[in-house]
Amino acid sequence: MAILSEAEELEIRRRFDDLLSCCARIQNTDDRNSIIKAFELANEAHKEMKRKSGEPYIHHPIAVAKIVVQEIGLGTTSVICALLHDTVEDTDYTLEYIESNFGPKIASIVDGLTKISGVFDKNSSLQAENFRKMLLTLSDDVRVILIKLADRLHNMRTLDALLPHKQIKIAGETIYLYAPLAHRLGLYAIKTELEDLSLKYRHPKIYNEIVNRLSDNEQARKKLIDDFIKPIHERLNSVNIHNDISGRPKSIYSIYHKMQHKGVPFEEVYDLLAIRITFDPVPDVPEKTQCWNIYAIITDIYRPKPERIRDWVSTPKANGYEALHATVMGPHGKWIEVQIRTRRMDEIAERGFAAHWKYKNVQSQESELDKWLKKIREMLDNPSTDALEFLDEFKMNLFSSEIHVFTPKGQIKALPKNAIALDFAYEIHSEIGNSAIAAKVNHKLVPLNHILTSGDQVEILTSDKKKAQKEWLEFVVTAKAKSAIKDSIKADIKNRIELGKATLEKKLKEFNLTPSSRIFKKLLPEYEVNTKDELYSKIGSGIIKLDDLSKVLKKNTKSKWIRYWELQFTKVIPGVSKKEETETETPLPLVNNGSKIDPKGTFILKDTVEGSEPNYKLAKCCNPIPGDDIVGHRSANDVVIIHKSRCINAVKLVSSHGELIVPAKWTTYKILSFLTRVSMQGIDRFGIYNQITAVITTKLNVNIRSINLSSHDGIFEGYLDLYVHNAKDIDFLITTLLNIKGVESVTRIEVLQD
Repeated sequence: MAILSEAEELEIRRRFDDLLSCCARIQNTDDRNSIIKAFELANEAHKEMKRKSGEPYIHHPIAVAKIVVQEIGLGTTSVICALLHDTVEDTDYTLEYIESNFGPKIASIVDGLTKISGVFDKNSSLQAENFRKMLLTLSDDVRVILIKLADRLHNMRTLDALLPHKQIKIAGETIYLYAPLAHRLGLYAIKTELEDLSLKYRHPKIYNEIVNRLSDNEQARKKLIDDFIKPIHERLNSVNIHNDISGRPKSIYSIYHKMQHKGVPFEEVYDLLAIRITFDPVPDVPEKTQCWNIYAIITDIYRPKPERIRDWVSTPKANGYEALHATVMGPHGKWIEVQIRTRRMDEIAERGFAAHWKYKNVQSQESELDKWLKKIREMLDNPSTDALEFLDEFKMNLFSSEIHVFTPKGQIKALPKNAIALDFAYEIHSEIGNSAIAAKVNHKLVPLNHILTSGDQVEILTSDKKKAQKEWLEFVVTAKAKSAIKDSIKADIKNRIELGKATLEKKLKEFNLTPSSRIFKKLLPEYEVNTKDELYSKIGSGIIKLDDLSKVLKKNTKSKWIRYWELQFTKVIPGVSKKEETETETPLPLVNNGSKIDPKGTFILKDTVEGSEPNYKLAKCCNPIPGDDIVGHRSANDVVIIHKSRCINAVKLVSSHGELIVPAKWTTYKILSFLTRVSMQGIDRFGIYNQITAVITTKLNVNIRSINLSSHDGIFEGYLDLYVHNAKDIDFLITTLLNIKGVESVTRIEVLQD
């Protein structure tokens, strides 16, 4: 039991008084009394607790509350929650007690803060699930994450008291999740400090080296900043623009990141300095116009680096950040970044979310931050998503760099970097995505997996006959697209099963029969399926026809099944006597998960049962697809490798390991698609590439993975990677492409090499 000294009691009171002085704008007496009440409760709850540093634990909630009000700019509710954020988790006080004394809103936020405390648990799935729970609260009240960021910032500021392995763990968590969250919420000062402190404990030698380098040239840097600022300040004053100009070195982490990303030493990081120009805008003149006018003044003095302009006044970042960034050559031959922004922009940049709401009433359009929270809600609305997958998608979609693309009508859509045309289609609407067949980017026809860049104008081409494809999941980037594709595939499977079930029941009714186990014992082996759902699905998709149902039902099931199992377990070896046959019978392994050995001892390859993986692999040396003549080679782990019969490797295996060769054949494939490549050559003419892609995607309804065609001296040549169902698709594809004017040859390439 920790007993506080008189000096410690006085220090606690001093720190709390300091917190109250930071709450000067909270003038309401009831609010201030509620803050005092929360402090008294927290102080009582934590009175027997001390931090690893040896100081009273209550120092931590007070410090978090001070960050919340002073550095983030939040109000009474957040200060109370910050003071109480550890009471439910670490003491005997309950959430019900908090609610009865402070109301449901504060109890809800404290509950959210308690849940997020377990985000980085030893159990990774629990970690991800807790993160999802925290976001459920975040999507309702973002103050949960703002207070948690303040909590993490204070912990990072006091990390020296922990053992090195604990420091590394917490620093790793910080750079992985908390710093990106601070960035996304526009809290640049907090984000920068979290990054720097994380680097300090993860890579102390590098951190100290950069700190020392910056310290060594501090005087020279100060002179450079003063010399750079002086003519700009004079020019702005001369045209009556009220301004403040400040200079600082780039953050330690940003310097480290550039050194790593570009592979250069400290001396070669050219824009170590950043100058910020903050000004009071003139009423009735657009702020964007005034920012560009200041840019014009600066570039009259210093030469700009055109490719380093960042215009976030025309298109703000997703977290609401607005500024105009430019890099210019300073007076001493050094590149210097200049940030131009109004007082309003500056407050939003520093305080992020809190300042955003302060100015929200003067902004008519839906805010970028509101759109971000809306995306979080969309992700949380998909309850079937695996928790770890959710965490990955959350980071991928909400922490990644962004691009901005345009609809045909000029609307702007924000997407993650490396998003493809299909992601854009799903961003517009899930039905647009599901029915997409191709896209036009800047009026040029491209496949759906075309990677978009900022400024692209995108139009999606659709077809009523098109459905979402499982292969699309390999290419799309956004969580919204992945979720919509999965939902569409599940709905399609469900519809096929229901349709197949209804079709079978109707057909059986013609014979005065109803589905039963006896009937399924006849149907499943006859149609080479493993389950009722697989049978229904293939009937519903038209793969299985029931024209011969009467004949199937009349067959003698018993004798066939006896022969089937006899062949499964005994394989007669040719060239031995009858007596020897009995003595040398050898087991023939069963193969499940979408493949089996039929009564003739042949390995059957079928469409995969949804949700399972086939127990075979397609050899990359010859890339077989349904319709090709094939053989199987049983590997050491009992997986059958499928080769084309004429594949040179298959021929070698037959000659050297004949006992491992398995006869194999395809059944009808209409669900799975297979990647194949065709080479093309022809006479180049205007529009021929567009005609080729249009024929493939619209007339042939084939998915294009990639196109690699080039033209020289009037001749084009190259290859296309396509997804097809079987060899007949390839034959029809080749015939159709050869009918295009200018196409001279189309050939299937059997070995895919990038």
